[in-house]
Amino acid sequence: MNTFKNGTRQLLRFALLEARCCAFALALVGGIAVSSLLPDLPVARYDLLFLYGLGLTVLAWRVGWDSGRDVAVIAGCHAVGLLFELVKVRMGSWSYPEDAVTKFGGVPLYGGFLYAALGSYVCRAWRLFDLRLTGYRPRITALLAGAVYVNFLSHHWLPDARWALAVLLLAATAGTWVRFRVGGSDLRMPLALSFVLIGFFLWVAENAATYVGAWSYPDQLDGWQPVSLAKFGAWALLVTVTFVLAARGVRGSDHGASARSRLSAIRKYRTFFVRGPGRRATVAISCSRGSH
Repeated sequence: MNTFKNGTRQLLRFALLEARCCAFALALVGGIAVSSLLPDLPVARYDLLFLYGLGLTVLAWRVGWDSGRDVAVIAGCHAVGLLFELVKVRMGSWSYPEDAVTKFGGVPLYGGFLYAALGSYVCRAWRLFDLRLTGYRPRITALLAGAVYVNFLSHHWLPDARWALAVLLLAATAGTWVRFRVGGSDLRMPLALSFVLIGFFLWVAENAATYVGAWSYPDQLDGWQPVSLAKFGAWALLVTVTFVLAARGVRGSDHGASARSRLSAIRKYRTFFVRGPGRRATVAISCSRGSH
């Protein structure tokens, strides 16, 4: 019975942390849903959503939910996502049927916030779950993530290599574990599994987003249809791009903090030999910057 209670308690803790990680995404999709219910306004819906996304980003930064480094990662995800959208919309993969002032090449600027929301999720998960990576190969993972991104753009003209890239990613992440903390428990899962799980929930979120009119696939223009399961696999691959961007930012921050911590520890205590009457004494004194 105690095992069941403890397991339930841990599951609830995990769900609460996940909800906090998804705060930006939930607020964004919620705003899109509400905007679809608004009456006709002098401002286009897509323009309102762009301003809403900007407001969410600033609010999250000002209240301390996202650090300045997180905002930089989120902005990077926004830019990468917009480029992706411009190519995909041009090729007819999906469309944004409504007009807007902030719409270029058929893509409203708010479309980048859908990718920024994923960046926000990864950054928050890193902090709230105290994520640590073991056996991570940053260079080869980044190289393959870049190849995944390029392939999803180039497969309209060149052979689609997503399955070969999926196999290579599995090989590159073999032995890589994501360690995370829920309550007082340290848990772990394979990095590749985390990509699959995030991809699945992104596919679920995509169904919700298309249902409320965030964008439309060709088979949804005459009425909503569930998003193809093939998009689940596509998201599981694409999430590697966001992960690499976030990992570079967060790990760089952690490395800098660790170096500063070590330097502070060295400065804090230095050992001096003080010659007293007939004996040598060892005295530890504070040498931090604040003591000068």
